[in-house]
Amino acid sequence: MIPHEEKRAIKWFLLFFYIIFIGSDAVYYFILPDYIFHVRSGLPSNIWYLNYALLIILIPVIIYLFKTNNQSLIKYIFFICYVVSAALVDIVTFFGRGDSYTSGNMVEVFLILTLPLFLNISYFWVVSLGIAIKYILIGIVLNTSYVVMPISLLTVLAIMSFFLLIRFRGYVRAVSNSYDEQLDGIVKGVIATLELKDPYTRGHSERVASYALMLLQNIRKFSKKEQKSFYHACLLHDIGKVHIPDSILMKPGKLTEEELDIIKIHPVVGAEAVKNVEGIKDCISVIRSHHERWDGKGYPDGLRGEEIPLLARVAAIADAFDAMTSSRSYRSALPADVAYQRIIEGKGSQFDPVLVESFKNVYPAWVDFHQKYPWN
Repeated sequence: MIPHEEKRAIKWFLLFFYIIFIGSDAVYYFILPDYIFHVRSGLPSNIWYLNYALLIILIPVIIYLFKTNNQSLIKYIFFICYVVSAALVDIVTFFGRGDSYTSGNMVEVFLILTLPLFLNISYFWVVSLGIAIKYILIGIVLNTSYVVMPISLLTVLAIMSFFLLIRFRGYVRAVSNSYDEQLDGIVKGVIATLELKDPYTRGHSERVASYALMLLQNIRKFSKKEQKSFYHACLLHDIGKVHIPDSILMKPGKLTEEELDIIKIHPVVGAEAVKNVEGIKDCISVIRSHHERWDGKGYPDGLRGEEIPLLARVAAIADAFDAMTSSRSYRSALPADVAYQRIIEGKGSQFDPVLVESFKNVYPAWVDFHQKYPWN
C-alpha cells in the first residue's frame, strides 16, 4: 500500500475503532439494560476499565509511530494490545461463572471486516488467528461452550474478508504494474532524448542504473519497491544535463573553470525537475548528490561522509565505474581492472569505505554485465 494512503486508512480505522468500542459498550451495558430490558445497568466488573485505560495509553504511542513514519506497526500493536487486554478482562470478570459469559462484540466484527483495507496477508492471519485463540483460551479457562458462537460467526466473516482481500490485492497489483510500466517507458523516453543530445553518454544511464542496483541489492537493506524507485532515479541521474549547452557537453578538450561551474549545476537542475514525480521523489538524493565525495570535496553541496545520503553514495560508485569504462569525447575507455583499482584507491576519499567493500563483492557481476552489454 502507498505510504500516505496507508496512513490515511489507519487514521480512519482508529477513529471508527474508538467509536465502535466505546459505543457498543455504552449500548450493551447501559442503554439496553435501562431502556429495553429494565434491569440494572453497568459494566460487568471494575477490571473492565482496563480496556479503556489501554486505549488512552495507546494514544501517545500511536502519535509517536505516526511521527516516525512507522504507521505500518500501529495496526499490529493496537490489535495485539486489544486482544490480550480483552481476553484478560473477560477471564477475570467471568471466572467461576462461565455459564453467564456472553461476550463477543461489534469491535471484533469491525476488525475482521476491515482486514481487506490494509491489503496485508500477514495482518489478516494475525487478526483472524488472534481472535480465534482468544475465544478458545476463554472457553477452556471458563469451561463454557458459548465461545463456539462467536468463533463460528467470526470464521464466516474472516472467509469473506479473505476473498475480498485477495481481490483487492489483485486490483492494486494490476494498477501498480501498469503504473510501473508507464513510468519505466517515460523514464527511458527521457533518457533517449538526453542521449540524442550527448551521444557519448549513450547507454550510460542504463549501465549506471544496472550497476547501482546490483550494489544496492548486495547491501540487503531495501525492499523490492525501494529498489525499483532507486533504479528509476539512477536512470535519471544525469537528467540535469539537458540544461547544459552542447558546446560544453561535447567539448573534446579540457573545460575552463567557468564551463566546469556550469557542468556542476546539472545535479541541482535534475533534482528540481523531477522532485514531484511519484515513484522517484523518495530517491531524489540520487540525482542531486551522486557527485558528492566522502571527503567533502564533491558538488553541489560539499557534503561529507554520512551526510551524503546512502543511495547517492551507491550511485556515485556505479557512475564512476561506468564513466571510466566507457569512451568519451576526450578519452578512450579504461579496462575494467583499472577502473576497479581506482575505485579501491578512492576508498575513504571519494567513496564510502563500507560501500567499497560491497563493491568488491559485486565487481565480478559488473564485469560480466560490462562484457555482455550491447555496446554497438
